[in-house]
Amino acid sequence: MSIEVKVPVLPESVSDATIATWHKKPGDAVKRDENLVDLETDKVVLEVPAPADGVLKEIRHDAGDTVNSEDVIGVLEEGAAAEAPKAPEAKAEPRQAAPAKAEKSAPAAPSATGKATAAGEDLSPAAARFAAEEKIDVTQVQGTGRGGQVTKEDLVNYTKAPKPAPAASPAPASRAASPATPGARPEERVPMTRMRARIAERLMQSKNSIAMLTSSNEVNLAKVVAMRKQLGEQFEKTHGIKLGFMSFFVKAACEALKRHPVVNASVDGNDIIYHGYQDISIAVATDRGLVTPVLRDAQDMSFADIEKAIATFAKKAREGGLTLDDLQGGTFTITNGGTFGSLFSTPIVNPPQSGILGMHTIKERAIVENGQVVAAPMMYIAISYDHRIVDGKDAVLFLVDIKNQLENPHRMLLGL
Repeated sequence: MSIEVKVPVLPESVSDATIATWHKKPGDAVKRDENLVDLETDKVVLEVPAPADGVLKEIRHDAGDTVNSEDVIGVLEEGAAAEAPKAPEAKAEPRQAAPAKAEKSAPAAPSATGKATAAGEDLSPAAARFAAEEKIDVTQVQGTGRGGQVTKEDLVNYTKAPKPAPAASPAPASRAASPATPGARPEERVPMTRMRARIAERLMQSKNSIAMLTSSNEVNLAKVVAMRKQLGEQFEKTHGIKLGFMSFFVKAACEALKRHPVVNASVDGNDIIYHGYQDISIAVATDRGLVTPVLRDAQDMSFADIEKAIATFAKKAREGGLTLDDLQGGTFTITNGGTFGSLFSTPIVNPPQSGILGMHTIKERAIVENGQVVAAPMMYIAISYDHRIVDGKDAVLFLVDIKNQLENPHRMLLGL
């Protein structure tokens, strides 16, 4: 029986997707839930699993095609595994037809395990799996991740690049050698990924459509540090997760948003929508760009719930496993540039939200306390907000509320 392979239903905020890579060819045997094809959207790379055991009969949309929700992109012949003898031959012939590629891919086997590229950078887990599946020599791929890491998207783009690629293949090697060449001025032009283009579009939309303003303050985190030191070990034994700083900021933000609801609101045309809940978006850096998975109903979450959810998001982000549902919605955002050493920044509001809280690195600084100069772990915090609906007074009072709770963490436990 023939079964249609369809594009999953995409959320309203995602208009379409692009076929990134087919992992099977017509005639290949497939197993139920095996990944058939990657779809690239503005936010994530979606994997489309096989709906049943069988043989891939037909591909109707090739790599690079733009598709919409529920478009038929292929046809699977269910239960055709008995015809599998044809499939290995179909797979073997193309590989034998390109001996030059086969020779090049041989040394790639160690790299595809995700241990390291020839240049010494690690592959992300998602990239390692993709490289192994596609038999890609990662030494031929230019990494765009942090520290030159080769990401899954680099590999997807590499497979989509035009092939006369034998001429292009030596390019990474020559790029690697070029810095040693006196007077060399290397350049490389690469197209933006869909996600990077979407990030650029959203940031420009935010800057052009929002009357954005930033206010700042500083927080003495001595009591939070002491609480983590005193109770951190017991917390980890009880809940199986470390007690970090982010859970304190999320809890403080939820309490402050209850008292300053306009900061938790959004603009819709000439209307202001006040949200009676706090869905907190947490900015997470990935190889493909910044994403903001959402802690839904964060106001009802415990410290342990928050830490576990953030750890899950971080793991999914590293492995390329974030879903569109993870990224939808959010009424307020928290971003922590301090993890990269940022002392101060002016974060950009994520529309249609009206506020974003920026955390920064913690530095021991001299402050005056009860008439004495003491060293304290201080952090600058900043709120950027939509001045169309949030007055400066509301933003400053919101930030002072955050400061008061973090300098007296028992307040947030009592809802004060």
